[in-house]
Amino acid sequence: MTTADAALTTGPQARPASPETPRVDWVKVCLGFGGMVLGQFMALLDIQIVNSSLTQIQAGISATTDEISWVQTIYLLAEVVVMPLTAYMTKMWGTRPFFVISCLGFVVSSMATGLSSGVTSMILFRALQGLFAGAMIPPAYAAAFTLFPPDRRMTANVAMGLIITLAPTIGPTLGGHLTELLGWRWLFFINVPVGVLAMAMVWRWADFDKGDAGLAKGFDWWGLGLMSVFLLAAQFVLEEGAKDGWFEDDGILWLTVLAVLSGVAFFWRELTYHQPVVSFRPFADRNFALGMVMMFVTGASLFGGSFLIPLFLGEVRRFSSGDVGNAMLASGLTMFVAAPIGGKLVRLLDARLAMMLGFGVVAWSIQLGVQVTEQWGFWQFALMQVVRGLGTMTAMIAAQQMSISTLPNEAMKDAAGLLNLIRNVAGAIGLAILTTVMSHQFAEHYTDLTSALSVGNATNQDLLAGFIQLMEGNGVADPEGGARKAFSLLLQRKALVLSFGDAFGVLSLGCWAAVALAIFARPGQVGAMMTRPDDLH
Repeated sequence: MTTADAALTTGPQARPASPETPRVDWVKVCLGFGGMVLGQFMALLDIQIVNSSLTQIQAGISATTDEISWVQTIYLLAEVVVMPLTAYMTKMWGTRPFFVISCLGFVVSSMATGLSSGVTSMILFRALQGLFAGAMIPPAYAAAFTLFPPDRRMTANVAMGLIITLAPTIGPTLGGHLTELLGWRWLFFINVPVGVLAMAMVWRWADFDKGDAGLAKGFDWWGLGLMSVFLLAAQFVLEEGAKDGWFEDDGILWLTVLAVLSGVAFFWRELTYHQPVVSFRPFADRNFALGMVMMFVTGASLFGGSFLIPLFLGEVRRFSSGDVGNAMLASGLTMFVAAPIGGKLVRLLDARLAMMLGFGVVAWSIQLGVQVTEQWGFWQFALMQVVRGLGTMTAMIAAQQMSISTLPNEAMKDAAGLLNLIRNVAGAIGLAILTTVMSHQFAEHYTDLTSALSVGNATNQDLLAGFIQLMEGNGVADPEGGARKAFSLLLQRKALVLSFGDAFGVLSLGCWAAVALAIFARPGQVGAMMTRPDDLH
């Protein structure tokens, strides 16, 4: 054998070929994932889409003010209860069947809600709508975390961030225009064609995994029951507590006791049962635990800012619902534009630095609201909206990236359900805290202002005299009584504005705390999470 012959037989050509790695059809993956994102967008959009049209819905179904508030509250209650359960259900049934069934239920319940003629039927169908909506949100997150390798995962996280921020922001504006053009029933009918498209895309292209029917044996019914009682009671207390005076109301007090007892029993059950309906194992990872704290602050910031600004514009400036919706678009559009920028920053920087930068920017922008005055309107809030949008998007993407950076793939479904639950609960807790702060500070400021008047403050006395002259000029029967009433309303308005400033201050403190907590995270080995092509099937 010649040297050349030996080289030919011992060279690369002579080595046995390694098995060919299955190729991933990324077009199919992206189309299937896109269908899930579309369903998730609908579910998040419907949280806020009714806000600007509650008056029209109330008239259409002859509901009282207390009854119409349940159209919003029941949706959130149902959504929160089902979110932790989605990980178990997708493991048992498979992602595609579970998502398609949830989407079908959402479409049918949306149609039934739109056709409702009474408040009882609307609340019932709205609860079902929230239940199916909550079932669609975590699976889309789990798909983003597991389907894409590290070089593509950031793009999926940016898409998730866009949906979370854009859908609730444009909801009131879109809802107002739909109601004006087609009537309030189309707030729900619009879900039908979009839902059918999402179902078709997911059924055709989202065959990502297979279910394990064996999980049906030994299902933790006690855990499911305790979780439902705990989350329903806790969410109701957070939603209604501030309005009812917290523990001054017997119903809120006993529901709080029920939430605490059922919560303790639920956590004990899930930590000791061999097949828990909700797995808390991801919390053993330090990055995930810290990431959930960050997502909590992000949720409170996102929902808190979206709560305070419209409330101020409506109650202090008396903006119409359409004008309020247009004002809030500044934040939504900024987040839409900022998403690629935030993703780029997270790629370039350590996730801890990106979180510190994002939360720092959010804290600074919200802190501007401490100086709010009665004259603030669209343009005065514009800077806050734009900067807050940029910071929130950067912080959210970085927190999501850090949360999953050291988790194994098999924990992603559990992590997605917990992440969405934490963000929604954070929004409810944030709103409860802000409402309580505003109520307490309003009373404090009003007392201080009236005390200054009672000791004979010269400026206030001159203002009161001017009111009396104005009432006399308008022929009011009791000019002094009318003047004092008008002056009292003026003081209430001033106290309300000051309480808004205090609420913005509290919200900014939470974001500054998140900046400090980000230091304790550790860099994640993202490459360890890379999904193998054969894991997709």
